[in-house]
Formats: sequence, C-alpha cells, structure tokens
Amino acid sequence: MINFSKLLPKRRRDTHKGDYGHVLVLAGSPGFTGAAYLCSQGALVSGSGLVTLGIPKSLNSIMAVKLTEVMTKLLPETDAGTLSLNAHDEILKFIDRIDAVAIGPGLSTHKETVRLVQKLITSISKPIVIDADGLNALAGNAGLLKKAIGPVVITPHPGEMARLVGISTNEIQKDREAIALKVAKEYNLIVVLKGYHSVVASQSGKMYINTTGNPGMATGGTGDILTGMIASFIGQGISTFDAARLGVYLHGMAGDLAAKALGEVSLVAGDILRYLPKAIKTNAG
Repeated sequence: MINFSKLLPKRRRDTHKGDYGHVLVLAGSPGFTGAAYLCSQGALVSGSGLVTLGIPKSLNSIMAVKLTEVMTKLLPETDAGTLSLNAHDEILKFIDRIDAVAIGPGLSTHKETVRLVQKLITSISKPIVIDADGLNALAGNAGLLKKAIGPVVITPHPGEMARLVGISTNEIQKDREAIALKVAKEYNLIVVLKGYHSVVASQSGKMYINTTGNPGMATGGTGDILTGMIASFIGQGISTFDAARLGVYLHGMAGDLAAKALGEVSLVAGDILRYLPKAIKTNAG
C-alpha cells in the first residue's frame, strides 16, 4: 500500500496563494462549458493557489456564472466560437506566470483549434496534462509528442489511446499495462490509461495500478476533473509520475465516497468534486 499522505504538500503557516501553484486550464467550446468548469474546479479543490481558465472570449459570460474562485482569460476565437490559432502567442506570453497547464476538455476538434493544440504542445515549456480533445488533436500525429519541450502527462481512455496510437480499442484492453508502458517510453511521457484499474506508466518504466473507483464513475465529466487534479498536483511541486498516481487514487476515492453515500446509478461528476475534499483530508496524514 502506497502512503499517499507523503506526497501531499504540507502547508506552512506563513504561506500565500502563490506557494501552491498557478494552473492554466485551456478548455471549453460552445456546448462544452461544463468540461471547462469541471477541470478548473478539479484543479482548485485539489489545492492550487490560483487557477486561470483560458476560454474563447464569447464564453466568458457563461463561465463567469459557473465559476467564482477561478479566474478567466479571454482568448481569440474562431467563427465557431472555439479557441483560435491566434490565441497561441497570447497564451505563450501568459505562460511565465504559470506552473502547469491542463489542455483539452471540451475544446472541440475544429481544425483551427486542433492546429493551436499541436503548436502549443511543441512550444510550451511548462508541464502539460493533455486530455480529451487535446488528445484527439494528436490522432494520427502522435509524433508531435516527441517534440514537446516540457514534461507531458496524457490521460486517455481506451478509445482516445486507440486513436492516438492507431490500434484498436480491443488490442489496448487486452494488454493495458504493456501498451501504457510502451507509449510512455516511446514518447517520453507519463501515461494515465483510464478505466477499470487505471494504469499509470512512466518513461523510466515505473508503473502504478490504481484500485480505487467504481462503475458509478462511468459518466460524463469525471475525466475532466482528473485532468485538473493532476495539473494541480504538478503545479504544487509534485513530480509528474507521483502527481498522476496521486490524482487517480484520490479521484477514485472521491468516487467511492460518493457512491457509498448516493449509490452508483445516480452518481455524477459533480458528486466527485463534492467528495474530493473528504478524500484529500483522509489522506493528508
């Protein structure tokens, strides 16, 4: 049994919000503002001192209602209301004040947004956690991951992993641990292959198999929360591998606590957010 309490940063009395990391979340598009909300809140509730959500500027009025503690950064958008390639330079100027980046939830696969994601991965020097449409932007173009200049964590479910590396979902599910480890080594990154007993694999060959979580978590938005959590832990100074395994463990525990109280059938992603503080407190040592 891993003592996860040793991974969680202890809070000194003489600290301020700048001591606990600033996470930039790049997420959301028309119809998918919930993904941006869940990812941002996942980072905030996991202990980040500051969280900024970078969104298409037309979505700000919606996100201002959904979020109160999270800041928003309004970015150039396409005619479809998704992040534009013109946002690239503005994001890079902002990166100096950021400790970790979460990119992908609800971004869309608009061709210009895809190009933005691809360009950012090869130009951001800070740690990046890539999920959802961030991964879909790399489908058939996974080689770009080898050109990343900062540490990378990818958090695919089996379908996203299949699209990323060009093999079937069935092949991945037959040998989850071997596939995760192979991808981690080939692309020099951390892999979080989600699902029953999520696999965390590192480029150095380390592996963690998670045992928390339940079928009630098979619902929209739960992965968005995990992305924010992992980015938060990285931003607080935890290594990418430890941040990933701590994230999946606490994410699953929050789901287990929610299922115990509410049952699995009616569990929704927001319940994981509500029970995440209890999961963290249980493991804070």
